[in-house]
Amino acid sequence: MKVVSSLKSHRKRDLNSKLVRRRGRIYIINKKNPKFKVRQR
Repeated sequence: MKVVSSLKSHRKRDLNSKLVRRRGRIYIINKKNPKFKVRQR
């Protein structure tokens, strides 16, 4: 999982990407293609 400052470009990478908030952090998860997992902060 990568840590990035901006999630906008990462969200557009794949149509299956979903934005999730957990414990004050923002994640992008992708069940079909897990290599797109990203978190902010």
